Amino acid sequence: MAAQEMDNSTTWGKELWDQFDNIATHTQKGIDFIERFGGFIRDRSAIEVEYALKLRRLVKNYQPKKSKEDEENEFSSLIAFKNVLKEVADLAGQREVVAENLQNQVLQGILLLAKNLREERKKALNQGATLTQSLHTQIGTLDRAKRSYEKAFREAEKAIESYHKADADFHLSRADVEKQRVNMNIRNSQSEDAKSEYANQLQITNKQQQQHYQIALPEVFNRLQELDEKRTRGMKEFIKRSADVEYEVSPIIAHCLEGIVKAADSINEKDDSMIVIEKYQSGFQPPGDIPFEDLSKPDPDAANNSQTHNSSTGLNHMTGKGTTKDKLKKRVGIFGIFTGNKEDFSDLPPTQRRKKLTAKVQELQQKVAQEQAASDGLMKMKGVYEANSMLGDPRTVEEQLNESVNRLDRLRHELLRYQKLLEQANNQSFIQHSPQSNRVIQNGQRSSRHSNGSSNHENSHEDNGEDHPDDAGSLSRSASESSVQQAQNGLNINNNGSSASPESGLGTSHTSLPGSGQGSTNEQPMNEEFYEADTPLGTCRALYPFDATSEGSIPMSEGEELQVIEVDQGDGWTRVRRFSSKGWEEGFVPTSYIECTLYA
Repeated sequence: MAAQEMDNSTTWGKELWDQFDNIATHTQKGIDFIERFGGFIRDRSAIEVEYALKLRRLVKNYQPKKSKEDEENEFSSLIAFKNVLKEVADLAGQREVVAENLQNQVLQGILLLAKNLREERKKALNQGATLTQSLHTQIGTLDRAKRSYEKAFREAEKAIESYHKADADFHLSRADVEKQRVNMNIRNSQSEDAKSEYANQLQITNKQQQQHYQIALPEVFNRLQELDEKRTRGMKEFIKRSADVEYEVSPIIAHCLEGIVKAADSINEKDDSMIVIEKYQSGFQPPGDIPFEDLSKPDPDAANNSQTHNSSTGLNHMTGKGTTKDKLKKRVGIFGIFTGNKEDFSDLPPTQRRKKLTAKVQELQQKVAQEQAASDGLMKMKGVYEANSMLGDPRTVEEQLNESVNRLDRLRHELLRYQKLLEQANNQSFIQHSPQSNRVIQNGQRSSRHSNGSSNHENSHEDNGEDHPDDAGSLSRSASESSVQQAQNGLNINNNGSSASPESGLGTSHTSLPGSGQGSTNEQPMNEEFYEADTPLGTCRALYPFDATSEGSIPMSEGEELQVIEVDQGDGWTRVRRFSSKGWEEGFVPTSYIECTLYA
């Protein structure tokens, strides 16, 4: 049927009737080529899989770390980047789809086609080889018949020639002549038989050869041609199918790209700037102008403050208990311990503390509402069980109800505590300036710390007239940086205005507290320890009990009165002092736990 259809067009069987070997080689190369194309699809699929894997690894490596604070105040650029990562992950998924479809829809088809082509080619070549062998066999038979005919013809001619010679020779007897005549007849008969056989084999061979080259072998060649064209059509279809695989995912890829563009358009620099303000606003007021200090005018408050200072140092000398250079820690050490770790957020600036407390109150309100709903549900269940004991035992619910009530009481108590802390934070207004300014607002006047030990509420003084926000300044002042003063019984050791030696471990800085001698050091040994005395800036009363758990802080009980020797510098801690049976003790307490009254 296929051969008849091909008779009307140019076919291999007609045009390539004598190119059996070349056709066999060409079809083999064609099958090798489509198998190579299958290898290309396999490698491309592997590259798609690897590309998708690397994209997913890229998304994982650049995924921003999650934190509760970042989730609350996320920048639009960060949100956009997260959306970009999601879209890239979706793109990776589409590459995996492409790889899978190439494997299942293209590569598998190529392998199956190549297998079928190889089998069909083998059958066609075997049939062609059989036909060729049969024709060669027939041609061999014809050659043998021809050689037999040639041999018999030559022998017949020799026999005829011998007979004519014998007949012309008068010396031979009649018997010899008859013998030659009989031999001639026999050879002629054999020659005719060989001729007839040769003619018969020639006819058979010609018929078979005609059948071979006009019908049988062209059918084989046409089958090989059909096989090769099938391979070519397969290549065409598989190339198109590989493109269709890309087309199928292109809408989703385009959607992913649109998502990336949409994420970029969602970035708002103004909103991000507002988030920065919301995230880092401290609530402090900028410092005011630094007043001019006229050193030529006497300070009326110097004498009073000097008397107060001498009284304080005298008490310290009497107890023999002061702050040693070994035990005092710089304030920065305490910051490192408590920063971000306080339950009441007292270590945060005012604005940030109010934000945290507000969030905590809202969280507790939600927990209280949830626990209240659970308790109400248990109450209803208990009532149903009491009304109908067939439904259940009320005692099984009672224990759960008691636990729920206890949890609810604890949550309400904690909620009340944080509500009070929030109210106190909202009402707390006596600290209005940043710690970098190193000043305290007192009764509408500005307090300064003088190098001569006096406190002036109308002027302020700092080293070289500039602020020092480094750790040794606004954040790490300690008692070891104050000058040592001894004034009891008229004893006063002066080093002629020289600064404290490095060997003593004591020094002065621009953040020295009131009463410290800047540029001079007065020191007196007491039990091989150095101690310092600071002029109190005021008093404070403990609003809540506080248990000191870290070095540098001191405990206090509710209602206890203490002296303020260093106000809060914006870190949530105030340095205080009190007199106990052990002598004078000083350390840091949370500012939110005390109520301060500073001297005017």
